[in-house]
Amino acid sequence: MKIKHSKSYYVYQVFNTIILTLVTLSCIFPILHVFAMSLSDSTAAMAGRVTFFPVDFSLAAYEYLIKKKDFFHSVAISGGRVVVGTAFNMILIVLTAYPLARPTSQFRGRTAYMIYFAITMFLGGGLIPTYMVIKNLHLLNTFWVLVLPCAMNIWNVIIMMNFIRGLPRSVEEAAFVDGANHWQTLFRVILPMSKPSLASLLLFSMIGHWNSWFDGMFYMNNPNNYPMATYLATQIINNNQTMTNMTPEQLALLSSLSEKTVRSAQLFISIIPILVVYPFLQKFFVKGITVGSVKE
Repeated sequence: MKIKHSKSYYVYQVFNTIILTLVTLSCIFPILHVFAMSLSDSTAAMAGRVTFFPVDFSLAAYEYLIKKKDFFHSVAISGGRVVVGTAFNMILIVLTAYPLARPTSQFRGRTAYMIYFAITMFLGGGLIPTYMVIKNLHLLNTFWVLVLPCAMNIWNVIIMMNFIRGLPRSVEEAAFVDGANHWQTLFRVILPMSKPSLASLLLFSMIGHWNSWFDGMFYMNNPNNYPMATYLATQIINNNQTMTNMTPEQLALLSSLSEKTVRSAQLFISIIPILVVYPFLQKFFVKGITVGSVKE
């Protein structure tokens, strides 16, 4: 049967397509500009002649970065932070969200915990007290200062909790009837049904750790311990390229470069991991529904 649509439907489709196209282009064009800038000659970049295509194609910026050990050292620190920090985030999110998703009849202290967690979302001790706590815990200038202070994200816990509460209760009850305990129910029933939510929170945690720069700058005294985002922030803040500890070959290569091309190359390399990971998690976003075993 052929469905006839009204004129308002077609008007909506046109405006929706135009708006979404503009939003998509606004996301793609900056990436194309940075990529084109990194592949352009320094003269063209400094003259502002680069838009979305390279001008006077050159790989000098990437050749310079390959020989720059401190940049890739910061990338390695960020990579370790993403792996360890995301693992901490997901474990704590799951172990906190599951009991909070229980009804009050099964978890009498649930309301008190929810109030406590909600308070921490809006009120904090402040920057200086937080710094003093971290200092007294001897976490300054260590890898763990990038992981432990942000190990628990209450907003993500609430998202996971609401997703679990929206799952069919009959599946969980069937697991308990079959003799499963809470651990078995969580890992064998709840988590397999929560893949869309887990994928979303996984991506949020990864991006948060990868892009975080303030904590590295605030808690690290040694630039050699900076994560990638902090390293890039310091490079952008400092207008002059550092020429210390450079070989004559690096100095000669640097003379043919500009700050714009080098920074563009650094920025483009920094977003590659996210661009690679995101397509694999996208299918869980569009899925968005629970694939359960309950049939009506």
